[in-house]
Parts: sequence; C-alpha cells; structure tokens
Amino acid sequence: MPKLKTKRAVAKRFKVTGTGQLSRHKANTQHILGKKSTKRKRNLRKSTLTDKTVLTSIKKKLLPYD
Repeated sequence: MPKLKTKRAVAKRFKVTGTGQLSRHKANTQHILGKKSTKRKRNLRKSTLTDKTVLTSIKKKLLPYD
C-alpha cells in the first residue's frame, strides 16, 4: 500500500498549534478594501483558530496518519 499524501492546498492554509488546534488566516483581505474601516482591516490581519466543527475533517487531510 502506498503512502498517503498530504493535501498541499490544506497544508499551505493551516498550521497546527502546540495544543493540536489549527490556526488560519482570516478572509476578506485581498481586494475591495476601500469600503472597509481601518479597524476592521487591522483585525483581519490577525490569525485565528479554526472552528471545532470542521477541525477533524481538515486534520484528516493535513495529517493523514494522525
């Protein structure tokens, strides 16, 4: 049986934290920035943790042997 490959698209978007959670970057930062407030754009720069409802499905793709 061949080795399972990590989904590279997922691996580039998520990072596993020390406690096993996944950190991700927020959306809505690429274009149409003129109508967004400075405070909103500043808060969108920060990374956040992935929601628990999708955590297991993403982890299966990111770490196929875990």
